[in-house]
Amino acid sequence: MKKVTFAEFGGPDVLQLIDAEDPHAGPGQIRIAVRAAGVNPVDWRLREGQVLGAHPIELPAGVGQDAAGVVDEVGEGVEEVEVGDRVFGEGASTYAEFAVLSAWARMPKGLTFEEAAGYPSVMETALRIIREVGVRSGQTLLVSGASGGVGSAVLQIARDRGITVIGTAGAANQGYLRSLGALATTYGEGWVERVRQLGHVDTALDLAGSGVIRELVELTGDPQKVVSIADLGAPELGVRFSGVAGSMPEALAEAVDLISRGKLHIPVEKSYTLAEAAAAHIDSQAGHTRGRRVLVI
Repeated sequence: MKKVTFAEFGGPDVLQLIDAEDPHAGPGQIRIAVRAAGVNPVDWRLREGQVLGAHPIELPAGVGQDAAGVVDEVGEGVEEVEVGDRVFGEGASTYAEFAVLSAWARMPKGLTFEEAAGYPSVMETALRIIREVGVRSGQTLLVSGASGGVGSAVLQIARDRGITVIGTAGAANQGYLRSLGALATTYGEGWVERVRQLGHVDTALDLAGSGVIRELVELTGDPQKVVSIADLGAPELGVRFSGVAGSMPEALAEAVDLISRGKLHIPVEKSYTLAEAAAAHIDSQAGHTRGRRVLVI
């Protein structure tokens, strides 16, 4: 099979598309014929060797953790899916023609493989940080860098829970944030005052790592009411950096529920082939994403 790997840490140019042996499902796992794989910031952070403490890896290593596809092998003890089922979920080395998943759910009707591949990690992250920041129905949540995959999920989950959201993003994404139910404003000079004009902020999330932790603490009045997934320096200011994953099965189940009720949709901004994995990483690192980026196999 074809598979994207890297043998050394570095820039996008270290990614290689190689011929590799097919993986096989162990106990409690399934193997899928991958139709699409999600591109997440953790993918290129691992490629650069940034987050090895939380995600230790051995080189050479595969890339990717999210995927959608068709079940073609079922491991021992797995009873809830069969060969031929359409599923999405989390595994390892998903930038490949075949991948083993350790958590999965059947795809909701009407969802394409490309769309489904974009949900697992962003849903787990969105649900986790909403829980960690402690925001409740009737309160206002500020989301800095709100137009990407995690932000798109946070905005829609919050709306379903009765939470008001103020989102910051580039000028081109203001309409997109409003379409997801958020009060929107641009980042850049004067953004703190623009946020204040939109309302009182109870809690805040930093999704972009753009150096705004001090301002988020100022707006909420308490570093304990701010959570970041993108600024490794956040703990120096008393702010929680959230990097330990929660329950993927629970995240997938909630995704299926919200999608099935018409309460959640994360668009695919751009698709790439396996051979274009480096280009996908370059675009992901550049930011300014609206929704998700995926590889199509």
